[in-house]
Amino acid sequence: MSSRIDHHHLPINGQILPQPCSHLVDFRSRNGANPFRALQDCLRVKPPGGHASIRREPNEVPRCGMCGESGGLTRLYACVACAAVHCHAPPGTSHAAVHGESMSPGHEIAVDVDRAELFCCACRDQVYDRDFDAAVVLAQTAASTLHAPSSIVRSPHPENLRKRRRVDYRPWTPDPRERVLMGSCSSPLNATVLDSCSRDFPAGLRGLNNLGNTCFMNSVLQALLHTPPLRNYFLSDRHNRYYCQKKSTVVNNGSKSNAGNPTDSRICLACDMDAMFSAVFSGDRTPYSPAKFLYSWWQHAANLASYEQQDAHEFFISMLDGIHEKVEKDRRKTQSQGNGDCCVAHRVFSGILRSDVMCMACGFTSTTYDPCVDISLDLEPNQGGSAKMVSTKSNHSCNGEADHMNLSQNCGTSTLMGCLDRFTRPERLGSEQKFFCQQCQVRQESLKQMSIRKLPLVSCFHIKRFEHSSIRKMSRKVDRYLQFPFSLDMAPYLSSSILRSRFGNRYFPFDGDEPDASNKLSSEFELFAVVTHTGKLDAGHYVTYLRLSNQWYKCDDAWVTEVNESIVRAAQGYMMFYVQKVLYYKASEKRVVP
Repeated sequence: MSSRIDHHHLPINGQILPQPCSHLVDFRSRNGANPFRALQDCLRVKPPGGHASIRREPNEVPRCGMCGESGGLTRLYACVACAAVHCHAPPGTSHAAVHGESMSPGHEIAVDVDRAELFCCACRDQVYDRDFDAAVVLAQTAASTLHAPSSIVRSPHPENLRKRRRVDYRPWTPDPRERVLMGSCSSPLNATVLDSCSRDFPAGLRGLNNLGNTCFMNSVLQALLHTPPLRNYFLSDRHNRYYCQKKSTVVNNGSKSNAGNPTDSRICLACDMDAMFSAVFSGDRTPYSPAKFLYSWWQHAANLASYEQQDAHEFFISMLDGIHEKVEKDRRKTQSQGNGDCCVAHRVFSGILRSDVMCMACGFTSTTYDPCVDISLDLEPNQGGSAKMVSTKSNHSCNGEADHMNLSQNCGTSTLMGCLDRFTRPERLGSEQKFFCQQCQVRQESLKQMSIRKLPLVSCFHIKRFEHSSIRKMSRKVDRYLQFPFSLDMAPYLSSSILRSRFGNRYFPFDGDEPDASNKLSSEFELFAVVTHTGKLDAGHYVTYLRLSNQWYKCDDAWVTEVNESIVRAAQGYMMFYVQKVLYYKASEKRVVP
């Protein structure tokens, strides 16, 4: 791309768009409302999601009409007016420009036969026409939808991602001022307790007593207690339960809004988490009973207050929602969940999803952004089956439970990457799901594609293993195995990567975002916790596997045991927790020899 394009760019509503080329404007005025109709008939797309090209016949090999060049180091352009093919090799000879100058007006506009991109021979620069680009994108999307396999192989290192400078981890050491604060405002842990911990299990690894079918709660709490950003937040006293309760008491004494329910204002799940972190990291190895936390959660989620088995994923969403609501009430203003200025739960787990719905008739694209604290994924089907069903479960859950019962339990092996591929793959919405096109002003069939606009610090993936059919009035559990990696690169699923890989230079007319804004931190993640479910739908058991100091531990309520990583790989994953790699540091490899 030449520097001329930069001079043509003007900001419009925060979006960078080029000024129209005068030759393109003249060409359109000469050839009516649809001057590229003949080109649209020559569009060829190699599925899935391949680049579009211009060919009169599928096996045609275009050559320059002047020198016979068939590509290679030069670009070949076909004149839109007369279909003559000529080469363009800047800064050298440009037979395309010679053709445009020698012919009558109207022959300046050509099209790249290998990229299906418009080119002005007079300006010797690329030009953009929204109608033509929309037709090309529509053809690409339709081809990828009609011919896409169940799993799309993506490049592990996308070319569009710039290399990042590696930053070595440096352990924190207090400066003189911090040493004074530590000496006057804290009490160090018992050295003997710490020594015994280092010889046995890592600090903070403590069993949780089952209080009566509460394994769903214990499994999620174990994962949260060892979520690096969350752990650092509470252990650095960023939420002090004594100060929080004192502040709540002062506020309540001056307000009569809670007179009917005085206990409601004193319930704070973040305070109970603070107490739990203090107890778990105290060095005591006897199992801890999270009874106070259970009681507070029951007050928040009264509809789930019972000793019956609950869903771990539902508890996870409800618990984060409880922490968020408390912060909103305290701050007396609505916080933006996706921008990092919210409560600690959303600062750690919240990302932003992008949804693009494209009209199949005109190519108009409607884009929406939704915050989420987890991503719910369907297991890959063996053959056919329904595509992912996306719905909003709450303001904080990305997807609801899919209502399809026709997937076989004996299908082939699913992978987490395959599930993410299906989640971000374009899907055709049926005639019963037509959306109102602002350009056509009628309801039209459309294509929908999900992608990740902003990555969270910690990504939680929920696998839809519990299926509920309102038609058959039955529920069942899907016991299929899912492969999940210990290291995960989320770059292929970012909005910037998906749109740029599919649309190439047509990326900016369809996206008003800042480039690569979704990738401020690293896109590489490390697995640190896996919540598993064994048994049946109504009589199962939850267990958590934790990765600490690169060693795996099994947390089964009050029992904590060291396990091999092969045990974890063979487990039936229900929820997987990944943390940004830049935030995941290995603990010291040095071991104390007994």
